Amino acid sequence: MRRFLRDNGLSLVFGALFLAALVGQAIAGHADFNNRQLASGAQPEPFLSFVASSDFVVDVAENWQSEYLQFFLFIYGTVWLVQRGSPESKQPHEAGAESDEQQQLGRYATRESPHWAKTGGWRTMLFSSSLGLLMAGLFVVSWLAQSIAGLSAYNADQLAGHEAAVGWFTYLGSADFWNRTLQNWQSEFLAIGSMVVFSIYLRQRGSPESKPVGAPHVVTEESG
Repeated sequence: MRRFLRDNGLSLVFGALFLAALVGQAIAGHADFNNRQLASGAQPEPFLSFVASSDFVVDVAENWQSEYLQFFLFIYGTVWLVQRGSPESKQPHEAGAESDEQQQLGRYATRESPHWAKTGGWRTMLFSSSLGLLMAGLFVVSWLAQSIAGLSAYNADQLAGHEAAVGWFTYLGSADFWNRTLQNWQSEFLAIGSMVVFSIYLRQRGSPESKPVGAPHVVTEESG
């Protein structure tokens, strides 16, 4: 058990932090929602009903879709785009999908290589893009969840204000949808861009996201 915890510490800690933050968001969101309900003369909502409501789901989904969009774009962007001096970037002369030898595919695979890296054909092609495709799929699913939950929450407000409900396509063109969407996208793009640039000149000893403390600023890709 101790070895398992050591070998999986990063995923376990961030998994626990995720669950704690999600529960905290649900508790705080429920309290805030009921405060607004009471202020408007409406009845408070039970906790489980709130967690299953569009108000809670849309807040969660809009954050998830922006995170997966960030990873999807960064994974594919770093195939072709480089940033000299950043450990988040490949060497400038290595831009592109790289050769089979560099990627250990087919006859260049080792005995420990994943099976689909050795077989060739559509399996190797699919496996070669599996991480980016998964992130793209998770982005699309969470984006759809945001749009559907957002539509439900938006129409609830419309009906409460004695205005007509709108359809899904109309909501996709609304200011409410794009305000929710773009406020998350801009923060993700800022975070990634900042990490790429700051890691050129700043260091964190022992982190693979940083270059070695003594590495020159111009060194690219090297991790410490």
